[in-house]
Amino acid sequence: MIKIAIIEEIDKEGLKLFDNNPKFSYEIIKDTSEKNLIRVLPNFDGCSLRISKLTSKIMSFCKNLKVISRHGVGYDNIDLNYIRQNNITLTITATANATAVSEHVLYMILTLSKAKLTYDNEVRIGAFKKNMTSIKTFELMGKEILIAGMGRIGKSLIKKCHGFDMSVVVYDPFLDEQLIKSFGARKVETIEEGVKSADFISIHMPLNSKTKNLFNYELIKKMKKNCIIINTARGGIVNESDLNKALNEDLIFGAGLDVFEKEPPSADNLILKNNKLIMSPHISALTDECKIRMAKETVKNIIDFFENKLDKSVIVKL
Repeated sequence: MIKIAIIEEIDKEGLKLFDNNPKFSYEIIKDTSEKNLIRVLPNFDGCSLRISKLTSKIMSFCKNLKVISRHGVGYDNIDLNYIRQNNITLTITATANATAVSEHVLYMILTLSKAKLTYDNEVRIGAFKKNMTSIKTFELMGKEILIAGMGRIGKSLIKKCHGFDMSVVVYDPFLDEQLIKSFGARKVETIEEGVKSADFISIHMPLNSKTKNLFNYELIKKMKKNCIIINTARGGIVNESDLNKALNEDLIFGAGLDVFEKEPPSADNLILKNNKLIMSPHISALTDECKIRMAKETVKNIIDFFENKLDKSVIVKL
C-alpha cells in the first residue's frame, strides 16, 4: 500500500481518485507545525502540499518521501536544493488555475478602472452622483497591458484582454518572439521597456533571486501616471513599501494585490491603509470550480508518478 499525506485539506473530489484506487491510502494532516510534520511525515511515500512549508529540516526525517504534489503552481515554500539533492520529484497543477487567476486579474482591473468600490460607497452613503465629476474612471478599449510572464495564466489572460479590445505586450525572456506573436502579442526585451507604455501591468512570474523586488520604486517611476499594477503571482516580486510610496506620490493610478511579502500581512503594514489599491487574501485561484480541478490534478499527479504515467509538463525542472 502506497501511503500519501494530504498536507492541508483539499476538495473531496480529488480524494475520490484515491478512494477508487486500491494501491493507495491517504491521511489528511491538519496540524502543519514543524514539530508535527517531523513526527508524522516519515510514514509516507508521497504528499500533497498547499501553503505550508517543507524545509530541509522537516524533509531530512522523511526517508521514504519520493514525490511532492503542489496544489497550485508556485513552489517557493519548498526547499528546492534538498529535493534536488535527494531526487524527490516535484509536480504542480499546471493546467487547473489559468482561468480563475486570469479572471481575477480582470476583476481587479475593472474594479479599479471603473471606481467600483468608490461608486458603490457613494450610493450607500447617499452621495448619489454628488462627486461624479471628481472620480476618475476609464475604459479598457485601446489600452495596453504588459503581461510579465507568459505561462498558462498569461496566455489565458491574453485571450480575455483581446476580448476587451486591448493591445498586449509580453515580457518573458524564456519565450521567443514568434511564439508570443502567435498569441497576438508583442514581445519586449526588457521589463523597463515594457512598463513605459503600459496602462496595465499583470505579473505572472515565479519568485526567485532575479524577480524579488523587481517592481521597486525606480521601476515604478518609469510607468505612466494612469498605470495600474496587478500582482497575483507571488508576494515579494513587488516591493510593498515602494509601491505604497509610489501610490501616495501619485506616480501611478492604482494597484491590485492578491499576494504579499508576508502572508497574512502584518497589521502595521502601511499598504493596508492605502485606498488606491484593492486586495484579496491570496485566493485568485480559489473559485469553486478551480478548487475541484486543482484537487483532482494534485492527486492525479501522485497516482501517475507511482504508476509511471506522469506527464513531464507537470514536473518542476530543478
